[in-house]
Amino acid sequence: MPGIHGQRRTTHRARRRGARRHGLLAVASAVVAIGATAGLIEAGQDGRRTTAVPEPTPPPVLQPLPAVPTPTAAPPTAFPSTVPTTAPPSPRPKASRTSAAPTATSAAPAPAPGNSLFRDPGSQVVEWVRANPDDPRRPLIESRIAAQPAAVWFAQYNPGQVAAEVRAVTRGAAAAGRTPVLVPYAIPDRDCGGASQGGAPDGAAYDAWIREFAEGLGAGPAIVILEPDAIALSDCLTAEARAARFASLARAGATLRAANPKARVYFDGGHSGWHPAPKQAAALRAAGVTTSGDGIFTNVANFRTTADERAYARQVLAALGGPSNLGAVIDTSRNGNGAPPPGQWCDPEGRALGQTPTTRTGEDRIDAYLWVKLPGESDGCSAAPGAFSPEYAHGLATG
Repeated sequence: MPGIHGQRRTTHRARRRGARRHGLLAVASAVVAIGATAGLIEAGQDGRRTTAVPEPTPPPVLQPLPAVPTPTAAPPTAFPSTVPTTAPPSPRPKASRTSAAPTATSAAPAPAPGNSLFRDPGSQVVEWVRANPDDPRRPLIESRIAAQPAAVWFAQYNPGQVAAEVRAVTRGAAAAGRTPVLVPYAIPDRDCGGASQGGAPDGAAYDAWIREFAEGLGAGPAIVILEPDAIALSDCLTAEARAARFASLARAGATLRAANPKARVYFDGGHSGWHPAPKQAAALRAAGVTTSGDGIFTNVANFRTTADERAYARQVLAALGGPSNLGAVIDTSRNGNGAPPPGQWCDPEGRALGQTPTTRTGEDRIDAYLWVKLPGESDGCSAAPGAFSPEYAHGLATG
């Protein structure tokens, strides 16, 4: 949602620090009702994400992206989404604790009518709402943030466990008649060794982890945000390592779509303040988006305006040759007031919530507006990276 390359990497690190991963959501009957939408699915919640945030590269000045959603079992990580010529990207989510399976009585408030995206009843903000019934900030945070669907991050390299974690989310979503938004975040050399470093030890291990991830997808509709920053932040790699990463992403996309034909897989498009559209399109093509994906995602954990991102996404799609089967999804979680001044990426003041999650955008080639980064989860300034900050959340809700 919510610069130049140097700032960008700084932002990426901060972002990923802030991101947290959610553990398994044993949601079935306790899942908040949200109707599944035909076509594009609306953003899922970040109940299970365990995400680290990549760091931007030093040369150009980019804005760091704020921390991304919190996972359920691991510590939070933030993702930065660098902004090349304008504001640097913000850090992405860090892996966070795994939340226990919610009970029917502890479910969060139901999402707004007509919203078919899944809302994780075990996310940090929902847990905060349940634990603080008398806090004066609770009503606003509950209605404007906790009641909205958001992505679920999987940022831990945890072979033998990830399939069950994903399955817990997809089953909960299916029981609620909703579409989950899932974020696999375990690419090797994640964050280029920055604050959100981690991921699988090598390409073969990552391939195996993605196969397990795919096993948990089920047969219902799902939106997969494949490896934030994996493409836009790949300049830090050698040519050989970059080619290997792109090959891994292409295999991952193909594996996910083969496992569940109703799952739509989106590849990393960076954001409008990062790489020029032709450059990003060339990298996306090399990573297999035209053959293994359903489109691109932009603005994850950054603050670029929706209008800028729509224009940029269309430019990237046009540079890809405009295949009619490809669309774009935009992270609108914190972009209500646009990007902050250059260099301000860590829980910057004056930001606001953006367009609520929906798959009904009314815009050509724009499949959905999603909350990939969960509002209120800190980039590392208002609270620990990836931790939920009621003060920050309230500021976004009133901004």
